[in-house]
Parts: sequence; structure tokens; C-alpha cells
Amino acid sequence: MKNLINFLIQYSVVFLFLFLEVISVTLIVKNQDYQKSVFLSSSNSVASTMFEWSNSVVEFFKLRTANDNLSEENTALKNQLVKLQNQLVSLKKETPDSIHFRIPPEMEYQFIAAKVIKCTTNKTLNYITLNKGALDGIKPDMGVVSDEGVVGIVKTVSTKFSVVIPIINPKIEISCKFKRSNYSGGLLWNGEDSRYANLNDIARHVELALGDTLITSGLTSTFPEGIPVGNIEDFKIKTSDAYYKIKVKLAVDFRTLSHVKVINYLNYQEQKDLEKKSEEQ
Repeated sequence: MKNLINFLIQYSVVFLFLFLEVISVTLIVKNQDYQKSVFLSSSNSVASTMFEWSNSVVEFFKLRTANDNLSEENTALKNQLVKLQNQLVSLKKETPDSIHFRIPPEMEYQFIAAKVIKCTTNKTLNYITLNKGALDGIKPDMGVVSDEGVVGIVKTVSTKFSVVIPIINPKIEISCKFKRSNYSGGLLWNGEDSRYANLNDIARHVELALGDTLITSGLTSTFPEGIPVGNIEDFKIKTSDAYYKIKVKLAVDFRTLSHVKVINYLNYQEQKDLEKKSEEQ
């Protein structure tokens, strides 16, 4: 209490000055029409600015929720689209009076929407954490994609979360092919720039062009055929080389990645069990 009294005494002149200033401004505003209009205009301007800031903050958080809902709805629509496309492609007439649907087993898959809650791009071994896990049907070795293209492969899963090895991690190699020629090779990240990776095992007789599109080959059970991977940024070959050195600009920008889809290949276990049985014989 003593300290408070000493403080008030020490700065009494300042407090008196501020008090008188407030009184003088109030008198001027009340008794002078021009000053009153200027004051009201200024206060309205400040209030409107504060209101705009408040709305921006509220809309920002609402936008995040809207994006999450949009991702879920988009995934549901994509699942329906895949189902309809498979039915149209596999539509066959057994007899003039009957129609039979037979979906190719490698095309029987569904998408599970997930949100990226952690993603590294500046490390040699990068990883992505998703907010979905075993409770949502996610399992190890499932492929992960975004609306732009291939993201990576699920490595480990807990009840509510999962960790993905992205294609910007040299621990995985993605089988992909040229959209226009079907020649396939392995995409492997060199540990440098998260925007680029290298395409290997493309023989010198293959015709290439800058900008050629790469898509998944469908030769593995992780990704169905036709998902965008990237485009040729540059390629080189020496006279003595048997294979090209190809630089690929990835379709996905991992620095802005926020929502993904996990691929649930419905016949995965059956295919793996059969392949394992064949290897043992």
C-alpha cells in the first residue's frame, strides 16, 4: 500500500495532465460541431478496422474447419466416382438379356481422408504424421496421395495416428512410367531439394522430352495405375552411359501439403498371400 501511495505521489503531475486532457477533449467534442464530427468519424473508422480484424480471425478458423469438411466430402465423392468408373469399364453382356459387372481386382480400392499434422521437408529422412490411424482403417504399406499426386507410403500406425514415408525420403522408391510411352522406372529422392527427385533405369533408346508426364505404373499393390508423380525437368546422357540421368519435378508441393487420401486396396492381403505362397513353392 505504501508503495502504491508513493507511486501516485511521484507521478501525480502526469496523472493530473492526463485527467485535464481528457476533460478538455470531451468539452471540445461536445461543444464544437466540427470536432465532434471528426471524432465520431475517427472512432467509427477505428471500430470498423477492429471489427474487420476480428472477422478475419474468426473466418480464418472457420476456413480451417471448412477445408477439413471439404476434404472429407471430396474423398467420399472420389470413392463413388471410382466405383462408378470401375462398373462402366468392366460392364459386360453375358447374354442379350443380362448384364454382368466385373470390377478388375487391382482396381478395387477406396480412399480414406486424413489431415497432415506434421511434415518435414528439410531433412535427409523426412516423415509425415497424419491424424488418422487404425481406428479409421489405416494399415502399414498403404499408399498416400493428395489431389496433386503421389505423397508416400504408410510406415507405422497407432490407434489414432499414422506416420508416412514420403517420396522425399530415400528409403522408398516408387515405380512409375511415362504417360505417353509406358516405359517404367524407379523414382528415388537424392536428399537435396524437396521439389525434385531422380528417375532411374530408363535406357538410352527411350525417347524423352522436357515436360513429359510421369504416373504410377500400377506394378505394385501400393498405388493403382495412373496417379500423377511429376514431370521431367531435365535429362542428360553421355555417350558411354546406358541409362539417362533424369531430374523430375514432383507433382506435390510438400511445403504446403495439408490434406491427403490414404489408399485402401481391398485385395491387398489376398494378393500378398498368393505371392508369398508362390515364392515358398
